[in-house]
Formats: sequence, structure tokens, C-alpha cells
Amino acid sequence: MSAVSDRLPTFPWDKLEPYKKTALAHPGGIVDLSVGTPVDPVPDLIQKALVDAADSPGYPTVWGTAALRDAITGWVERRLGAREVTHKHVLPIVGSKELVAWLPTQLGLGPGDRVAYPRLAYPTYEVGARLARAEYEVYDDPTELDPEGLKLLWLNSPSNPTGKVLGKEELTRIVAWAREHGVLVFSDECYLELGWDADPVSVLHPDVNGGSYDGIVAVHSLSKRSNLAGYRAAFLAGDPAVLGPLLEIRKHGGMMTAAPTQAAVVAALGDDEHVRVQRERYAARRKALRGALEGHGFRIEHSEASLYLWATRGESCWTTVAHLADLGILVAPGDFYGEAGEKFVRVALTATDERVRAAVERLA
Repeated sequence: MSAVSDRLPTFPWDKLEPYKKTALAHPGGIVDLSVGTPVDPVPDLIQKALVDAADSPGYPTVWGTAALRDAITGWVERRLGAREVTHKHVLPIVGSKELVAWLPTQLGLGPGDRVAYPRLAYPTYEVGARLARAEYEVYDDPTELDPEGLKLLWLNSPSNPTGKVLGKEELTRIVAWAREHGVLVFSDECYLELGWDADPVSVLHPDVNGGSYDGIVAVHSLSKRSNLAGYRAAFLAGDPAVLGPLLEIRKHGGMMTAAPTQAAVVAALGDDEHVRVQRERYAARRKALRGALEGHGFRIEHSEASLYLWATRGESCWTTVAHLADLGILVAPGDFYGEAGEKFVRVALTATDERVRAAVERLA
């Protein structure tokens, strides 16, 4: 067992515990803006779909019901502008984090193979490479990487933690480069429906991929857009030559989405209104928090999309974390996401309106 656990870095969130205790001791209670976990209710129509499917005594299938695959293909075409998407182009997954962590292993990567991801990035990209004992590296521009031995290229737009968005021309250039060098692209697009100052584009859009899904797969989640983090609901869409083998591997591994969750996803992907309502909630919280942070002396960089504000006072991120904890506000230190974040903090928009108002008052 230790041989596997020894491959992993220290779990970063454990380092935040002392600051959480400080924030909890604030007379007005903690305002937790550290983890991007939804706090708003699951929409009624999704809860109803889950309840209606609660009597599910049999095993679900890894590929999901035909209704689920129809819902995914329909959404991908309607929302992302993808064309000619069939059931072979989609695959349900048990939340996006398990996919990120286990993808290199499921692709058969190992020592000598390389995985690359953005310089500032979700820590699980590195964890996935470590679990497979593959090599890993960060990039600013992926087309400047040495393609030799590069087997998996992670894109993340909109970015966690920075909220940066890759434009259509940049995505097109990266996809063309990856195809030229035979590099598989997985694009983490879990925040795509949360664009504020930019309109994020998927690698599945024909303007990006030229109408072909060869060598590209997009990762999507319902955790943020539909408040379904507790349901573990996500899916892949893209190259059938990649998804087919992954389906077989996941069948053997029993990596199946629960049947009631599958029914809930069908309902969620078929309704755009609840997404609009949730976007409005986040937009209001974003406006309030951004103004309060800037008034408190912070500079906000990127943050044109996603559920976070990427903020700095030009000091060590841990100094900033301590300062805000004294105000009862808990945020994530930027170095959780790479050394380049050492002077930034990530401020999540995922707190109730009441808690956001409390944060704004304290920052004032």
C-alpha cells in the first residue's frame, strides 16, 4: 500500500487547517471561500428525477442508459456547437476528479511517458501522472513542449484556479500542433458555462477541430452548473477511438454512475433555465466580492470565467491567507496550484448570499 501512497504529494488542503481554525473563531463565523463546492439547492426538477429513479435495484451500465447518452449528445451539439455526435462519442464518468486522477493509468501510461498540464493548474493532473508512474511537466504554451514521449496533454479552459480562457484561435493552434505530433489532448472544460468577461469555446467546436474529433476529448461536469457535486455526475465527449477502450477498461473496473444519478443528469442536461438562474447567483456574488477585494487593496488577474477570483496583494500567498483568516475569511493559497501562484490566492464564489455579504462587510 505504501508503494502507491508514497508516489503522491502531501494532500495540500491539510496545510490550510490552522487558518481554518482561526477563521472559525471569528465572532461572526467563518466565510469559507476556499473550496469551490456548491452551496445552493439542487434544482427541483433534478431532485424529482433522482427520486423517481430511486427504485433501482439492478446494476447500472458503465456506458449509461440510452436516454443518458441521448441527453449528452444533444447537449454537446446544442450548447457546444459540436456536430454529428453519436453515442460512440460520449462516455459517462463518476465525477470528473476520478477521471483526471486515473486517466493516465487507464491509458496505459507509465515510466518514460510524459503528461503535461498548465503551469497553474488543478493539482490532480499531477496526481494522475504520479499514480501511473509517468513523468509530468508544466507549460505556458504547450506548442513549445518537446513532443517526444508526450502522451497526454491537458488543457483547462476556463482555468482552475485563474479563470483564464483560451480563445478559439489559440485552441485551434494547439489542437493542430498536437495532431501533427500525435499527442492526445484532453480538455478540461468543467467551467465552460461560467464565462463572465469571455465566452469560452470547446475543443469540440468545428471551428477548433475542423469537424474531426480525432485525438481530442472534452471533460464536462454537472457539479458547478447544476449544483450536482454530491451526485458525482460528469461525462467525456470526443474521439471514439479513445473512448471505446476507456469504456472497456471502466467496465472491468466497475466504474459506473449510479442509476438515479443517470436519471438526474438526463433532467439536468435537458433544462437550461436552472443554469441561467445559477449563473445569475454567481454573477452577483462575483461582482460583490471583486469590488470588496479591490477596495481592500487586491489586484484581480484573469478571472474572466469560472467560479473563482485570482487575487494578489503582491505578498506571499500564506501571508494573505493569514490576513484574511483573521477577518474570518478562508481562501485557498495560490501555491496549491503551482509555484507560479505563490503570491496569489484563489477566492471561490461558492458561498451563500448571506456569507458573501459578511465577507464584503469585513473587507470594507
